[in-house]
Amino acid sequence: MNQKPLTTYFQEQHPAMIETLRTLVEHESPSSDKSHLNRLAEHLRERFQQAGAEVTMLENTTGGDHIRISSSRQIPHSAATRPALIIGHYDTVWQIGALADHPFRIVDGTAYGPGIFDMKASIVLAEFVLHAVNTLRLKLPRPVIILLTSDEEIGSPTSRELIEAHAQQAEYVLVMEPPLPGGVLKTARKGIGYFSVEIEGRAAHAGIEPEKGVSAINELAHQILYLHSLNAPSHGSTVNVGIVRGGTRPNVIAAHAAAEIDVRVWTPAEAERLERAILDAKPKTDGTTLTVQGGFKRPPMERTPAIASLFQRAQQIGAELGLPLQEGATGGGSDGNFTAALGIPTLDGLGVEGAGAHADHEHILVDSMPSRAALLTALLQQL
Repeated sequence: MNQKPLTTYFQEQHPAMIETLRTLVEHESPSSDKSHLNRLAEHLRERFQQAGAEVTMLENTTGGDHIRISSSRQIPHSAATRPALIIGHYDTVWQIGALADHPFRIVDGTAYGPGIFDMKASIVLAEFVLHAVNTLRLKLPRPVIILLTSDEEIGSPTSRELIEAHAQQAEYVLVMEPPLPGGVLKTARKGIGYFSVEIEGRAAHAGIEPEKGVSAINELAHQILYLHSLNAPSHGSTVNVGIVRGGTRPNVIAAHAAAEIDVRVWTPAEAERLERAILDAKPKTDGTTLTVQGGFKRPPMERTPAIASLFQRAQQIGAELGLPLQEGATGGGSDGNFTAALGIPTLDGLGVEGAGAHADHEHILVDSMPSRAALLTALLQQL
């Protein structure tokens, strides 16, 4: 089967894809709400079973269950045994009730709704690709496994081990996160570290006997200057003190202060440098104690030769579909950081075109759905 009928097939399926998208968006699924997550997970289980896949619900006691979807119906007996792994997530940053102010709607070819771009439209692509494989009886060179997890938006605390275990068995990984503007795929992502600083000083009356106090806020000011001095723009490394807390009243020398820090890096070497520098911070003010905790939650996704080769192959496949593909990098992280750090060829940003992730104007470009579905199908056929 050539690629023109493949594109035509998804154009014919476009109305059904949009209705499926509406259904998923209207199933609200914040990362912190197990009952709503499991309700959507059960709905997805039924949908993917109808698409001809085997679905296993992976119990998660602290959040929504994770979903493992496998398809090998059209795999020849002589096919390679290492599967293609597709990863995505069905949790969102939007709280229950967000639909009231952000209903699903389509205006001038743009569809809006909570989590539509990040990344419920991507789940629609995965489902309809499996329908295409079965309906069109497409031959794939290897089995396909899809992991849909419930905690990506909070750092993947319960799914990381699951993702890494599946990635180690896979030939390559396709990440269904949204693309960069213009449909650009992602071949590099920054690693992400989170740190906290707790400072203890000594309280005293600010007017009567300030000399008996030791200000934790004063010490925090020193630490903020130190932390921001670690920034390395030439390496793309950023250290941002994003939250500060301290004190009880204006007339009390603050006995306690704290800060939360976000760190982003392109390379493991920078991650090691900054983690060591932050954790080794020392107090500057006599009489204060300093407690620093944290580390890197997502390793950098480096553009390795294997990832570059995977993109180049995808670019060739896209050209056959009339879909010019470019690559880019982003400071945001995804579960692709985990798989790339294991040395598994990983290609990110395969979702639907749009913008506004996590924002009031979150949206997708509806007309990009058929071409992105065709691309994902063709990748599975040819890689």
